[in-house]
Amino acid sequence: MKEIVLITGANGLVAKELSKKLEKDYTVRFLTRKKQNSNDFEWDIKKGTIDEKAFENVSHIIHLAGANISEKRWTDERKKELISSRVDSAALLLKTLQKNNIRLKSFISASGINYYGTKTTEKIFTENDDPGNDFLSKVVILWEKAADDFKEQNVAERVVKIRTAVVLSEKDGALKKMLPPVKMGIGSPIGTGKQYMPWIHINDICSIYEFALKNSELDGAFNANSPQHTTNENLTKNMAEVLHKPLFMPNVPAFVLKLMFGELSEALLEGSRASSEKIQKAGFQFEFPELKRALEDLLK
Repeated sequence: MKEIVLITGANGLVAKELSKKLEKDYTVRFLTRKKQNSNDFEWDIKKGTIDEKAFENVSHIIHLAGANISEKRWTDERKKELISSRVDSAALLLKTLQKNNIRLKSFISASGINYYGTKTTEKIFTENDDPGNDFLSKVVILWEKAADDFKEQNVAERVVKIRTAVVLSEKDGALKKMLPPVKMGIGSPIGTGKQYMPWIHINDICSIYEFALKNSELDGAFNANSPQHTTNENLTKNMAEVLHKPLFMPNVPAFVLKLMFGELSEALLEGSRASSEKIQKAGFQFEFPELKRALEDLLK
């Protein structure tokens, strides 16, 4: 009898790819706003409603729900949505599990590498470092607190928090947005281009979730970013090389991004490095540790 894994954020890139990986060994269910398949169950975070049939005999929850950080300008309303989609959704799960006296083997939650703050310094952050104090750090602190509640309230045997870097995939996300100008030969770095950009190949982030699920000794926070660090400029150059396109200069000035994106521009113009040593010491091996190889796999 396969164990049941319930995944939230069903329409996201990671959920779609991860489910393909897990289907061989687990029975996979999804929580989604609109039911489309037999293994979908509906919930509405704003209304606080959820189809409780989703929780029958469930052993693990992988919580990937969360509004896209870089999709819209950060108005006050949008900021509330970014927090609520992560925190209120976790609280609804917790409340429903408590109501039905269900105890999970594991609660595995997405988290963000922005935990450490969005700033470009020479420091390489580890899981033991303190959080930053900008808006994205605050989002991640609240997000992780909502996850930790599952263990503190004795609803899950363990809680794993995956501090995720920029996920590289040609299907969606940052890489897809960066591709059109590079393909047209007018790609260029943004701001100074010297800001670090923690990244991870879509296959590797899905493999980390599978690794966390299958290794019951894993507990706590883990950085999920490739061991090879890169800057925005280096990423853009590598994309142009892999696609055999010229690189357009000069860089996109910071003030243009500030006009276009407001406060969100800070997340694009600054970035720090994080160490993935902890997950590797636990036994995880990256399939794509090097940027050039990752881009060749995704773009060719």
